[in-house]
Amino acid sequence: MASKPASLPEYLSSFGRNRGRSLRPYQQKLVDELLPKLHCHPEAASKEIVKILRLAPQAPLSPIALEIGFGAGEHLLAQARHQPDTLWIGCEPFINGVAKCLAGVDRDGLSNIRLYTRDARELIDALPDACIDSAFILFPDPWPKLRHQKRRLVNHDTLARLARIHKPGGRLLLATDHEDYALWMFEHLRATPHYQWLGECRADWQTPPADWTETKYQRKTSAEGRPPVFLECSRRPA
Repeated sequence: MASKPASLPEYLSSFGRNRGRSLRPYQQKLVDELLPKLHCHPEAASKEIVKILRLAPQAPLSPIALEIGFGAGEHLLAQARHQPDTLWIGCEPFINGVAKCLAGVDRDGLSNIRLYTRDARELIDALPDACIDSAFILFPDPWPKLRHQKRRLVNHDTLARLARIHKPGGRLLLATDHEDYALWMFEHLRATPHYQWLGECRADWQTPPADWTETKYQRKTSAEGRPPVFLECSRRPA
């Protein structure tokens, strides 16, 4: 992968490795040929979104959704298929997961997906104010050791950065199968002035949303006795 431009800031990494086993020839071909067509360079992504936002006043605006850490792309692909009028931006640094997502894009002929393969915060910082309608942070690395918790993606800084580009009333969905991280997320949501947790009872965080797509990872952890927690939130008025 290309090195990060010097103009982009450094962030304390919230993810582990960015590459696993060698890609199969078809996957490598997708990374070499399809990814450049879909890849969001921060400046280009900002211009594309600004173009959408500048549609004629009487025309309906295309919704924009952001998924941070899409894994193999199962949720991202399903949402893009079900909501073809929404522009879906997926951020994922693990190139093997990116390759699997690209295979789905190629198979289904999807034209409403854009991908970013570096730290999502770089892209967030480059996007215009109040430009996205919904955001998803699903099963981020829990960094369970106490000395590593500073690397957790869901924190006050990330929520504030995300809130800047989030339209008032916009949707934020957080999900984790790690009990301590679930409590961490909940505490940070309670402390932030930017988002309101919409849950009222136990079923609200134990039951997946109506539009949820179960992933291979979720099935594995549920079978291991680690059921997911879903925190549905709304962007408070600015």
